[in-house]
Parts: sequence; structure tokens; C-alpha cells
Amino acid sequence: MGWFKQIGTGPGDEAGPRVATVRRTADGKTAGAAVVLGVDTVLTCAHVVNDALGRSMFEARPPRLDELFVEVKGARKTEQYPARVAHWIEPRARDGGAVRDGDGEWHGDLAVLRIDAPPGWAPAPDRRTAMVPGQKVRAWHGSGHSATFADLRVAALDGPIGYLDGESTGMAVGPGYSGGPLWSEQDGAVVGLVAAHFMPPCDAGGVPLPHSPQHLIRRSWGIPWQRIEAELRPLGVLLGEGSEEMDDTDPDEPAFGMLVNAVRDALPSPYSLGDAARQLALACDVGQGSPVSPPPIEEFVTFLLRHPRALAAFSEILRPRNPAATDRLLVAGRLSPTPLLLSPRERHRLHQLLRKVDRPVLERIPEAVREAAKRVTVPADGGTLDVLLDKLEELSGDGYSDDGEVRVPALLRVVEYVAVLCPPPRQAELRLWSDGVRVRLGIPEAALRERRSDAQDWARMLRGRAPRKRVLVQVARVGRGQHRLRIWCDEGTGLRQVSADSSASYAASQAARELLRVLEALTPSSKEGGRPLVEVLVDRADLNLPVDEWAAQVPGEVVPGVLGVEFPLVVHCPELLRRHERFLPDWRERWRQLDSGETLVVSDPTQDPHQIYYELMGRLDTVRVSVDVPPGPRDAIVQICLAVGIPVVVWDRGRDTPSHVTKHMADVATRELPDGVRIYRANARGTRAPEFPGRPVLAWADADRTVPRLHLSEPQESA
Repeated sequence: MGWFKQIGTGPGDEAGPRVATVRRTADGKTAGAAVVLGVDTVLTCAHVVNDALGRSMFEARPPRLDELFVEVKGARKTEQYPARVAHWIEPRARDGGAVRDGDGEWHGDLAVLRIDAPPGWAPAPDRRTAMVPGQKVRAWHGSGHSATFADLRVAALDGPIGYLDGESTGMAVGPGYSGGPLWSEQDGAVVGLVAAHFMPPCDAGGVPLPHSPQHLIRRSWGIPWQRIEAELRPLGVLLGEGSEEMDDTDPDEPAFGMLVNAVRDALPSPYSLGDAARQLALACDVGQGSPVSPPPIEEFVTFLLRHPRALAAFSEILRPRNPAATDRLLVAGRLSPTPLLLSPRERHRLHQLLRKVDRPVLERIPEAVREAAKRVTVPADGGTLDVLLDKLEELSGDGYSDDGEVRVPALLRVVEYVAVLCPPPRQAELRLWSDGVRVRLGIPEAALRERRSDAQDWARMLRGRAPRKRVLVQVARVGRGQHRLRIWCDEGTGLRQVSADSSASYAASQAARELLRVLEALTPSSKEGGRPLVEVLVDRADLNLPVDEWAAQVPGEVVPGVLGVEFPLVVHCPELLRRHERFLPDWRERWRQLDSGETLVVSDPTQDPHQIYYELMGRLDTVRVSVDVPPGPRDAIVQICLAVGIPVVVWDRGRDTPSHVTKHMADVATRELPDGVRIYRANARGTRAPEFPGRPVLAWADADRTVPRLHLSEPQESA
């Protein structure tokens, strides 16, 4: 096994594996069990988490920032720690759809929980191996009581499901066993998780029928470990946790040779090498070899390149005694894709600090990420905070530092932007954390100070940001190619009507000229330098009216004056929004979550539009819907979304599906969509038109801005 004990393994004792307990937040009772997965993580079923949080059993959406409690038996006593979901694989039916009450089997259903506990809090994870038919396995209730064991046999494997038959005597698997380990004594390993059990048949009233020899007796099913690996490995969860592909390091890779030389120069004596190795093993929470003899340098370096956080931990140990050697070490480490930015101690401390941050600030982290890391690509993710932080760790530094200096990593920049949103005590703690990481990485103080100043400027802008100026225009068709307009300006002090004659009718080009006249009068007064928002107020029949494509077309004019190319132009349908006023509170709450809420993509043309209504009623944190279906069902779906208070809806008024518009706009932050759509329209008319074939429409209902009371039917009735 070597001097550093294999990561992620630990021999099972006579009682079997380590069973963690997942508690319900409402009453503290047992929701289910969990398996110790890593130094700060446990693995359970997603439906156990849903039960613990009081959610629907098969809720597919991740719990985001919600916390629950997990009990783990340590070396001396059982401790209870707060935890949150780090990775979520939702329960799903065999056909990929939603799991419904009454379904006996499903796929997915895994949740990795990150535990808020100090290093060394938990025993080493048990060995894991594949489930095979015929294995004798044992399961325990989530309470972890020794007497609750149930003996089972793997009767059959059916892809992601392992069927388990229980013995006729002793305990039977029942509620509270889900998420717990299936332990094979013969293999000395966990071979899967308990997922569900088949109950005896009941009558129409739910009362168990009299026993019959024909009834199914003590059959359960679990998730085989090989399936768990297939689900978790793409997420990077098992890397460094005893995975076989991490056991060997190629001595020919550039980082290996450079690190051997760097370590040999930094730790020239066996005493210094052994002392550093013992400190490193302790920092990484792994077993260590001889207390007298050090590991060979080659094994030391292999560990640095095998454990994702070992290099950061070693630099933390080395920096105080030898800064120059630490810089050399970090340069060599950047040649390998394995090492991550933070040491285990730094990562644990960051999660501790973020757990203290008020929830409204945590909900704004996506906004802070977009602002802090806008010069690098941050992968869009609708998952958890932990996933986002993990992705930020992988990003390189910014481009502001002088040549030859270490750049400020994206994660540190984001932490600075989060800090300015916090009250002084939390702000100081986050900044002290950033300073500590900066010192370890050898980043000049001035570089981080500049990023901190950028964050402070952003915070001042948020506090003093004036509402965007906008022009509202009610457009109503009054005949073939003719429209009536009513125009208002809103410069932040309220609406003022600027249209002189609401009875006049205009052709499209005339209407564009009238709007440009108002916009030209408004634009010079803009202190922000941003373009005013054009908000087109229409009734439900005119949501696809191509106002954005209207051009002024003044004879002899130098530029064509296309409205949607020059200005961010959105549509708003007050008629639908106020058709059922019971949805207005939902609309306001969804708008409040604009920067942190979820996006729903509708792409199945066969889906009943009414199903979208049901789905949105169960997804009150959805703030944005992208509709990518043909025109018939598209328009019905759009109207349902607007009627129930979805503030932002994107679609393509063209007929091609799948739509390039919805695919392209998926990478644009919700608040930035008006400008993103304007840029798309400009590209669609220029030399890049083949790359931008869509005709985007953006419905935008700002709950913080007033809209005049309209009577949209009146102009049409007079046509």
C-alpha cells in the first residue's frame, strides 16, 4: 500500500460498515441512512434527503441551500453535524420522466452530502466493490442500532437495480433503511445502497390483505455500487477516493520530474522529508507509514499528483520555511490537471464561512460570480453551491497582474465580491480567508487589493444604481399594416406620457421613426451610458408582432434605424399577467429571485401545454422559461407562462426547431438577456447572419417597475 495509506479505504470491523443517520429537520426523527464516502462527505438516496427536508418524496430539483443534519459514529462518540447537498442525482423513472407515488422502481436517486465538521471527524470510508448475484449482504436501519440488521441475498441484477431477498427470520427492511450500506461480509466491502422495499398487497383502503403463500415476501431492491460509480464518477466525486485510475502516476509526465527535483531541493534530509510527509498525511486526513522512516521522494511526489488537494496542503506546510521552493513547487504542479486550488483546511474553512453567510447573500452568489469572473467562462450550472465552488476552483487567474506575477484565481475574486455583500463581521472573515490563500499561493498583495477594490466599486454601484431608463410603447393593430401607439418615458421618477395623438395610425417604418424621436430625446440624459430599454406593451394576440424588426427607413438617412438592433427591446403583456390576479404574488416573488432562480427549458412538441402549468406550480423558484417548440404549441405555452407570473420567457418567432436562439441564450445570464437579445439581433442582420438564424422574442415583466393601466382591446375595436 505504500507509506501513504490508500485514500478512501479502511478495513471494516466485526460489526460491519459505518452507518450514518440522516435526521428529519422537522422532528429530528430518522429519515434514512447514509454511507461515509470521503473525508467530509456521506452518500445517501435523494429521496431520503427529500424526506428529511419535508419535501415531496420524489422531488427532482436539488434542495440548493437547505440544510439537514447527519449523525456519524466517530472513534469515540456519535456526533451530529449540519450538512447540505453537494451533488444531486434526482430520482427518475425508467423512461427518464418523473417518478410518481406508487412506482415500485426508479433510477438515479443519489445525494452526496457535505458535512460541516472539522478535519478527522469521521472514520475512513469502507472499501467498496461491485454487487453480484448470490452475494449475502446485510443492511441496517438509519438509526444505526446494531440489532436492526437485516440479512439479505442478491437475487438478481437488472441494470441499475439489484433485487434483494430477505431471510424469513430476523428483521425485515422497511422505512428508515433507505440510503444505508449493503455490506458483504465475505468481501469486506459495501456493495450498494438500500433504495426501497416491496410491501405486501393492500385493499382499496390501504389495509394489508390476509397473508397468502402467493404474496411477495421480504423483497427489497438496492442500487449496486457499480451503478453508483457510473453516476458519480462524471461529477468527479470519487476521484482521489481510492479510485484505481489514481493509484499510479506516469513518471514521464512533466510535472512528476519537476516535482521530484523541487521536493529533493526543498527537503534534502530524511528528517525534513519524514516530518513533511507526516504533516501532509495529517492535513489530507490519510493514514501514514513508519513514524521513523520517510517515504521515498518518488512516492511522496506520486501522492502530490494523486490526491487532488495534497499539493496545496504541501505548499501550505512549506511556504513559511521556504517561500522560493514553494513557488517552484506550485509552478511544477500547474503542469498536472489533478491538483486543485485549495488545501483541505482552506476548503473546509471556506465552507464554514459560507454557512454563516445570510441566505439572501448566498442567493446572490451567481450574480457575484458573473460580475467577478466575467472575463473568464464560468460553466452555467443549475446545481448546488458546492458544484459551483468546485468549478470555480478549476478556473485560471485573471489577466490583470503584471507579467511574471501569479494571477488572482477566479475563486478568490468571487469570494471578494461575496464579501462586499456581507455585514462587517462576515466580510472581515471572508477577506482574511482570501488573504491567507493569497499568501500561500505567492500572489502579490497589490493584485488581490485591486480585485477587492473592483468588488467595492461594484457594491457602490449596486447601492447607488439608478433604475434603467425605459420607453414604454403600447402597440395595437388597427388595420392591415397600421398601428396605433401610446408612448411613455420612465427615467426613474415615474411614468410620463409623451405621445401627443393616440388616435393616429402608423405604418411600421413610421412607428419606428416616432419611437426613435422619443428615444433620441431621452438618450442624452442617461448618466449610465446604457441604452434605454424599449418595452412594447401588447395584447396576447400580438406577442409575436415583430416590432424589433421595424426600421425607420428615412430616405437619405445614413443608418437604417432598426429598433431591436439599436435598443434592447422586450415585450410585455399586462393582459395575461393580470388575467388571474392570484398569480401576482408569485410573479413578484419570482422576480425577486431573478439572479438566483431556475430556468425551465420546454422542448417537447408533443407535451400538453397544460402540463407546463402543473410543472410551474411545483417550481415556484423558476424565473425564466425557454420555449423551443413549433409555433402552434409554442404560443399556448408562452401564454401559460406569462399568465402564471413567469417574469422572463424566451422564444424564437421563426419556425425552425430546435431553435438556435434558445440554445445561444442559455449561456446569457437572466438579467443580461435584454442586451444579449439586442446583440443577437444585430448579428442576425450583419455578415454573421448565417451563424445567427433566429428571430428572438423576449417577454420581460419587471415587478419593480410600474406599467400604465391599459385597455388594449379599444384600438382594435375601432379598426
